[in-house]
Amino acid sequence: MFIDEVVIKIISGKGGDGCTSFRREKYVPEGGPNGGNGGRGSNIIFRVDEGLNTLLDLRFHSLIKGEKGENGSGKNMTGKTAEDIIVRVPQGTTVTDNETGLIIADLTLKSDEVIVAYGGRGGRGNTAFVSATNTAPDISEHGEPGEEKELKIELKLLADVGLVGLPSVGKSTILSKISKARPKIAEYHFTTLSPNLGVVSTKDNRTFVVADLPGLIEGASKGDGLGDKFLKHIERTKIIAHIIDMSGIEGRNPYDDYVVINNELKEYSEKLSKKPQIVIANKMDIESSKENLIEFKKLVNVPIYEISAINSEGLDKVLMKFADMLENVEDDPIYKESEFESHVLYKFKKERPYTITKDGNAWIIRGDEIEKLFKMTKFSSNDATVRFAKKLKSMGIDDKLKELGATDGDVVRILSYEFTYVE
Repeated sequence: MFIDEVVIKIISGKGGDGCTSFRREKYVPEGGPNGGNGGRGSNIIFRVDEGLNTLLDLRFHSLIKGEKGENGSGKNMTGKTAEDIIVRVPQGTTVTDNETGLIIADLTLKSDEVIVAYGGRGGRGNTAFVSATNTAPDISEHGEPGEEKELKIELKLLADVGLVGLPSVGKSTILSKISKARPKIAEYHFTTLSPNLGVVSTKDNRTFVVADLPGLIEGASKGDGLGDKFLKHIERTKIIAHIIDMSGIEGRNPYDDYVVINNELKEYSEKLSKKPQIVIANKMDIESSKENLIEFKKLVNVPIYEISAINSEGLDKVLMKFADMLENVEDDPIYKESEFESHVLYKFKKERPYTITKDGNAWIIRGDEIEKLFKMTKFSSNDATVRFAKKLKSMGIDDKLKELGATDGDVVRILSYEFTYVE
């Protein structure tokens, strides 16, 4: 089954907890702290696998979750880093953060891989909190939470030449004749329900990849037929080969077909309409084709190649033309730099590190930074609790609560936990 778009949730591994420990050795009555740090949680990595050509495997994994890092231990032993989670995807996969709408990665090379969610760092053990004023800290941290994201995964096929045209013009037949691909072929519309790829070799041993792209009819760019599902696969092609049924035996005018498809390409993307294009006049073995071709040539000004796919006539000349064109076509990235997450300099989600709202008698504090700090604090330790309170104050939360009208005894809530406000 060909699946080219899925939405999944990922959660990278939580960091291991830091350890609170002190040396307990004979003849060392007041041994210092020796609690080690926790290990990093597992990253989630997307890696290209040349053997894949669909996102079918991801369709059955709506949640991918990393492993927790190992906890630190005494004797300053750092916990083991969790093993990374490798998700294999086809070449041509685009990964987008659904919340921000920004592209995390466009995996177009055979060797491409990207960390889409970083594992949380390990919590610090009490050795890390030693200072000149506190030589025996009774404090350590929980591991940092892993990153949580909802990702849109899209596959846009990698092909040098894209065969486009209305149904039943002969795209699949052409692909079956010029390559070893064996697409389904029958005498009814929408025989092809998924894109097909074929590797083509010319007589002078030049090779390239051709895609048969189905489902294009009038209104395809707006969702009619199957076109909205497959137009995206044309984006990566370097050349568009417009297949025309020049015979008109189905009652359609060849020029009208040409106009319909080009309009749909332009409606979908202005860049598509500017790609190099040739017209392949198919079914020239039928008598009506010759007269129709004469009229067609009066109306268009693009290279036209006459073929009969069913009889394999004229195909070698077309393949040589493709190979010549490809030698002079430069790669044109389908995404702008501004669409990538790595090129955006501002912070996502919220400009402020926290927000404070009131819900009945409770003050609700929200924000990634404050929630992460909360999750990493071990409130069983008095030192850790004091440190957490100082952090809130340094972030300006105490002053903000007072400014908003908080009074002694009010409830302050972070996540599902409640505290009593004391001025």
